[in-house]
Amino acid sequence: MTQLSQRELEVYLWGAATLLRGLVDASDYKQYIFPLMFFKRLSDVWDEDYRQARDETGDEGYATATANDRFVIPDGAHWKNVRAAPRDVGRALLSAFLAIEAANAERLQGVFGNANWTDKAQMPDSTLKNLIEHFSKHDLTLAAVPEDELGNGYEYLIKKFADDSGHTAQEFYTNRTLVHLMAQMLEPKPGESIYDPTCGTGGMLISCLAEAKRRGGDTRTIGLFGQELITITAAIARMNLVIHGVDDFHVASGNTLATPAFVQGDRLRTFDVVLANPPYSIKKWNRGAWEQDSWGRNFLGTPPQGRADYAFFQHILASMDPKTGRCAVLFPHGVLFRNEEAEMRRKLVESDRVECVLGLGPGLFYNSPMEACVVICRSRKPAEAQGRILFIDAVAEIARERAQSFLRTEHQTRILSAYQAFADEPGFAAVASTADVLAAEGNLSIARYVKRPKATAATGDATLATTWAAFDEEGREFWLGMDALVDMLDGLTPAEDVDA
Repeated sequence: MTQLSQRELEVYLWGAATLLRGLVDASDYKQYIFPLMFFKRLSDVWDEDYRQARDETGDEGYATATANDRFVIPDGAHWKNVRAAPRDVGRALLSAFLAIEAANAERLQGVFGNANWTDKAQMPDSTLKNLIEHFSKHDLTLAAVPEDELGNGYEYLIKKFADDSGHTAQEFYTNRTLVHLMAQMLEPKPGESIYDPTCGTGGMLISCLAEAKRRGGDTRTIGLFGQELITITAAIARMNLVIHGVDDFHVASGNTLATPAFVQGDRLRTFDVVLANPPYSIKKWNRGAWEQDSWGRNFLGTPPQGRADYAFFQHILASMDPKTGRCAVLFPHGVLFRNEEAEMRRKLVESDRVECVLGLGPGLFYNSPMEACVVICRSRKPAEAQGRILFIDAVAEIARERAQSFLRTEHQTRILSAYQAFADEPGFAAVASTADVLAAEGNLSIARYVKRPKATAATGDATLATTWAAFDEEGREFWLGMDALVDMLDGLTPAEDVDA
């Protein structure tokens, strides 16, 4: 059987999406393409297992049982059955999806999402037949497309859908080079549990698993947990994990702030590693319920209605194992110094959980020019870090190609080295005592602690480049503050605006 190259696989997968151009909005591609791709993969792998067992034994009953060991495809719910349907293709697809989910409830419940396959106005039989015939061009067996390759193809599609769907991309896509850096900084290990409370399509969970594997660990002993608000995105995360060959995972649908999915009795379940890219400054959330949070997640305080960043932050901190817990959270810079969250930030610094504040360059938030930051916390910091916080100014450690920002390997290496050294590096990293940060009213603005060397030139010999560099350095903290101010004003509810 011919193995597809990575490029051939990508062209093949994206070709399915192009069949929907002009028929559905680009932001809806994912709810049709991913389930079809996954259905084809399940059917082809089932056939592969069946053929191999039958060829070895000649026993068709044994071959069926062997194929069902991986996952069950009930009679009439195979890809070939839907492909043969002469009409009502959407109904045939939906029936197959429901049958497969019911037969594999522990692993595949809800995995196909909730697209309206029977709406012929949206998806007529002709369109569905074209999609099915397109996917039927190639086998998606393990021999033709190994798990790593299909996983890469899946990530390629996620990125392409993000590019095509515009501002909605942040719901399900986080820059993968940044996610890889976060995973390296947290060093997930065999036997640990990893959690993402706003997991999107599961990229952070998969990156942690890949990092543990890269370090030579047995990933079979790692448990992955995630919660995602948007039902179809949670379904895509489940598909993504199965596609990557993950067995031990739990992805729940629902609102993490209102109804956290992972609890033990009257307490939140805790995890060794937590990664997250929470939704940026959401305004529609139940602030009143948070004031009396039944899970005790308001230990730093209640965030303003206009932004729930510190609600997600406190949920993450409360979800960390009290001994081994560590987290890396991607935020906009405003969380480091906005006045309205100053008291919560002061309590956070006093708790001595903040280990590192990493500032990154612009464009790493999808479709936003804002600079990003990553806050790393530990339940118990190592002795050498206790009472101290490392600040890293990596705004220049970024590349930009084809209107996309990303971190090259050398950028990740420099940042990781500075984090592991936990020492001053002029113009790049600085260690501050928590006492000094508290003296600054808990302000975690990186520019306050990491001082860049000023551009100098001989008298009367200033060039445009040196003059601009000096202006840029002096103005950066100001403009970060202005970004936060505009964000604050935009986040005010009418009632808060009147009070102001």
